Amino acid sequence: MKQQKKILRGEAALILAVIINSLGVLLMLQSGSGISAISSVPYAFQQVFPKLTLGTWTYLFQGLLICILMIMRKKFVPSYLFSFVVGFAFGEMMDLHELWITRLPLNIPLRILYFVLSYLIICFGIALSNRCKLPIIPTDLFPRELSDITSVGYLKIKIGFDVTCLAVTAGLTFFCLGHLDGLGVGTIAAALTMGKGVGIVGDWLDKRFRFITVFDKHKEQAA
Repeated sequence: MKQQKKILRGEAALILAVIINSLGVLLMLQSGSGISAISSVPYAFQQVFPKLTLGTWTYLFQGLLICILMIMRKKFVPSYLFSFVVGFAFGEMMDLHELWITRLPLNIPLRILYFVLSYLIICFGIALSNRCKLPIIPTDLFPRELSDITSVGYLKIKIGFDVTCLAVTAGLTFFCLGHLDGLGVGTIAAALTMGKGVGIVGDWLDKRFRFITVFDKHKEQAA
């Protein structure tokens, strides 16, 4: 017997994704294993130019990604602007989470726990945002849209994007600070495997849930 899928609101899924993805990024940093690949570039800029917060550098970086996508599309895409608004909210949530995450106790078992939790949280958050049927955080939007533009599989694009972010971070911190910063074993492991992790979680969501938004009603009425 075919399992009936539960209906989830895409709007709620997007809000949840913003909250938990920002939490996951900072929790990974708190684990001491390095920051996640998608936030490594803003982190590097924050270390080199500390007058701006990590959240501010995050939405500046996301704005750059939106511009790149529009250039590749060779047209203005209004939904990308909403994605930037979502990215701004993501950056603000990072600054909010930072107020309490940096106070968490630290020891080796807890660091391992923080990393495992952050990895799972980010995989779930990205998979959730990819299915909410709404403009999503630019760092999640970029590999999805690039995959569509280039007709290259999402997994390959995601891994390539993450590795590129790490290379930029390594170069920026090494040449400007004299040492590598923000990169650790966890960062590399996540960059090489998170695309697969997102795919596994995504398949699990697809089998159990169907996402709807307010725009679905408008499409039905238009039809």
